[in-house]
Amino acid sequence: MTDGKKVLIQLDNIVKSYRNGDQELQVLKGIDLTVEEGEFLAIMGPSGSGKSTLMNIIGLLDRPTSGDYYLNGTHVSELNDKELAKVRNQEIGFVFQQFFLLSKLSAWQNVEIPLIYAGLGVSKRRQLAQQFLEKVELSERMNHLPSELSGGQKQRVAIARALVNNPFIILADEPTGALDTKTGEQIMELLTELNREGKTIIMVTHEPEIADYARRKIVIRDGEITKDTTESVRIE
Repeated sequence: MTDGKKVLIQLDNIVKSYRNGDQELQVLKGIDLTVEEGEFLAIMGPSGSGKSTLMNIIGLLDRPTSGDYYLNGTHVSELNDKELAKVRNQEIGFVFQQFFLLSKLSAWQNVEIPLIYAGLGVSKRRQLAQQFLEKVELSERMNHLPSELSGGQKQRVAIARALVNNPFIILADEPTGALDTKTGEQIMELLTELNREGKTIIMVTHEPEIADYARRKIVIRDGEITKDTTESVRIE
């Protein structure tokens, strides 16, 4: 990448191995990847290719066996668990296939969870939760429980929760995997709009038509990046 934008993520020779008895399984085999501010990147690959492991390392949910990871200029291996948790809370927003909403909390209460961990007061938390539910066009459903929401509405709540701390990066792991085609398209249009507003989005998907929303695609096979392409933005 040579357009002079700020580098948010730099992975140098990232290896991830697991022990299985006396066997060592190498899931990632020397990954080199740079992601700049404002990119929309899709990570693709067959089941077992290592794409979810890579996403977990980028999201600080797992540590590499070896290699260097710089996130927004910080060498991640130098951070302790408390510091990692703070970075996850403030710099990364997570969107998952299964939403992971707390069933006994309303939409706005789910959205405010990252703000509780960040130490914000009650009134400020409520204000921000309302603001971001309005952003994803769910203000009229803010007092509803997850059981009272459709799949698409649940994912919008999850996106509002991911955005509420104003992170640098949104990580979306199969964000449309539990949705029907039309609802999935609506969620992807929302993510595309967030990218236009400047959010850096990294998405794991196995669906080519979903990956087409991203400007850049990488393909992982057997723990290695085999393809890295930048294309024009999808136009409907």
